[in-house]
Amino acid sequence: MTDPHQLLDDYEQRTAALLERAEEAKAQIASLTGTATSSDGAVTVSVSAGGALLSLSFGAKADDLPKDRLAAVVMSTAKRAQAQAVGQIATIMAPVIGDNSDAMRFVQEQIPTIDVPEDEAIEPAPQRQFVLNDEQQDAAATQPAPPPRPARRPVEDDDTDFDQRGILKKDSGW
Repeated sequence: MTDPHQLLDDYEQRTAALLERAEEAKAQIASLTGTATSSDGAVTVSVSAGGALLSLSFGAKADDLPKDRLAAVVMSTAKRAQAQAVGQIATIMAPVIGDNSDAMRFVQEQIPTIDVPEDEAIEPAPQRQFVLNDEQQDAAATQPAPPPRPARRPVEDDDTDFDQRGILKKDSGW
């Protein structure tokens, strides 16, 4: 005959172990992150499972993208990072509730579906060059694009008021 005290002790041990695994899973889910990088390396994004932005960095290719295209790359990369994070929830919960259980099906139903856009290769718009004839066009096609122009330095105020007075006004002193 089975000892009722032994059954109760076994039950309490299993319950305590399950509670411990559940607490570990809870901590893992709370610290869950997803990170994705665009195919060209222009953008790297890290987000929480809820989609909160944790970090954003730009690679060298980001400088070549127009702002609207860069924004689109940030958004699609963030969605891929969030999908990666959310996809880890079922993996974390499986040891606690079982891979093929009603509880796992419930968890999977609660995980939002994230529409992840395709990560397409991003090419900067070609720079237009003025070409006079076919010979110049062939030469232009074989030359690399010129380097980007450096950013303009801000004009420093030289503490003169010459820029404040018009030369045709009476108060100009001329």
